[in-house]
Amino acid sequence: MIAMTADLNPILTSVIASRIKAVGERMGTVVERSARSPLLVEGRDFSLGIYDVDGRLLEQTEYIPILGYAAAPAMQYIARKFKGKVAEGDAILHNDTYTGGNQASDWKVTKPVFHDGEHFAWVVISAHQADVGGAVPGSYNPYARDLWQEALRLTAVKVHEAGEVREDVWDLVFGNVRLDIVAEDVKAMIGACTVGERELRTVVDKYGLDTFRQVTESILDSTEAMARQLIRSIPNGSYEAEWICHDDGFDHDAEMLIKVRIQVEDEHLHFDFTGTGPQTPGYVNAPLAVTLSSVMITFFMLAEADIPHNDAIMRCIDVTVPEGTLLNCVYPAASGFGNHLSDQICAVIMLALGEALPSRVTAGWNPLYGAVINGWNDRLQRPFVDILMNGLKGGGGGTEGADGYDHIGLIASGGALGAQDPEMFEHNNPVFLERFEYTRDSGGAGQWRGGLGVETVIRFTNDGVQASIFGDGDTPETAAPGLNGGRSGSPNRIEIAYPDGTTKVADLKDLVSDLPAGTVYRQLAGGGGGYGDPLARPAELVAREVRYGYVSVGSARDHYGVVVDPESLELDPAATAACRSGVPAGAGSSG
Repeated sequence: MIAMTADLNPILTSVIASRIKAVGERMGTVVERSARSPLLVEGRDFSLGIYDVDGRLLEQTEYIPILGYAAAPAMQYIARKFKGKVAEGDAILHNDTYTGGNQASDWKVTKPVFHDGEHFAWVVISAHQADVGGAVPGSYNPYARDLWQEALRLTAVKVHEAGEVREDVWDLVFGNVRLDIVAEDVKAMIGACTVGERELRTVVDKYGLDTFRQVTESILDSTEAMARQLIRSIPNGSYEAEWICHDDGFDHDAEMLIKVRIQVEDEHLHFDFTGTGPQTPGYVNAPLAVTLSSVMITFFMLAEADIPHNDAIMRCIDVTVPEGTLLNCVYPAASGFGNHLSDQICAVIMLALGEALPSRVTAGWNPLYGAVINGWNDRLQRPFVDILMNGLKGGGGGTEGADGYDHIGLIASGGALGAQDPEMFEHNNPVFLERFEYTRDSGGAGQWRGGLGVETVIRFTNDGVQASIFGDGDTPETAAPGLNGGRSGSPNRIEIAYPDGTTKVADLKDLVSDLPAGTVYRQLAGGGGGYGDPLARPAELVAREVRYGYVSVGSARDHYGVVVDPESLELDPAATAACRSGVPAGAGSSG
């Protein structure tokens, strides 16, 4: 064991910090390779962290960023509840949105870590489950009016005790979910936490608990200093913005206001969401953990620096969210859609700081609009639940110096939401994937173009499919907005064409049941907003994107002032110069 020194060696600090980070990455690998559901194996819809005994976040690996800082309030609750009441081999399961959870579908597995009999840390994995009970398979219930209509409520229970399964608790939990695969995924999560527990204990066995604690305090202090330096780069002042969310599940015309005021004062940031609308009667509500995590996601995006993601950031950032509002709902409100309000929270923060940080903010990202399908698979003789991950991944917003990412997905996932393998998608579900491709002209025009969205067409091969549809952004007015002269991206749309020839255009929050075999589901995930004047985009680049099929000949001319021959798809420099100068192409020519 290496003894602690009075002045901690910076090389040793770096080594231990890297070892701690590697522990988290090892845990993630275990989940990817041992979980059963496509949500975790392909979608990688999970995040993990290492906390000290009091629930302070020391390190995290964010496969899905919204699950990163969103786990911290729950871990603080668990640390308090089980202080002095855990032993080696214990495993605790939690999902409750009123004791720190962010979404009932996101279950947290955590294990205590001991050294020489002393409890010094926690390892945790938060992962989206394919089903968690409630009234609707897949647990996205747009008609839920309270939390019990959404899911089984787990206020932190031991499912393992001293290394042994608590069979009574285990049977109670998994007797209230529909899919056997959920228990298999939780086993994978427990296994990953066991690996994290073992690896973290190895670090402490080598370097000593005192050195470990000194190093982690040093990491936290260093992170705080970095965060304060980043905040100093933001001009002091007060910055405000508003954003509208649409459709509360019961009133499809409902509009819900999100309002933020950001106060920047030297090395401190205060995010104040006072003025945000009241919580809704349905599931379009965010627990406080979602709002806190969304603030942190946006901060890291704007930081443009490689900074550790740990508890020290909160030493210089305060967040005020009045209780009973859309972004801090109170018991027993439903909140299944709450995670996805992170799109709007991130967007309103970007909008507010656009004046202060014009070169760092992005134009609007495509707001999430997706579906969970469920039913019985006749071919495999088993129930199925699946989130249509590929279909919901629209384009990211452009920013100064860079186009938005194509097919990236919601801003709160940072593009981390994995992709579904089309063949596995068809194997696991009674579907046939007829089309999956970029949508031309979906990215908002700009000097830096918005990312492209996608078109997905699926034909159901089984009777009785149900689709729970959820999201926003289905009109040109509510699509991802452009910034600094950029244009908006294309809107979202979901159409369901029945075998009898009738067609339904889905609402933003919808539950469509008993879809017969032969029904065709068509989804357009919109593009991101453009950044800057489209006329400043290099004409050669626009012409190349016309040849690639990203931009149409008409859009190149109308939005970018770039004239491309419709037959050869070659750039016409003279016509382009005339078009961009405001002179109609062909004006004054003879013949």
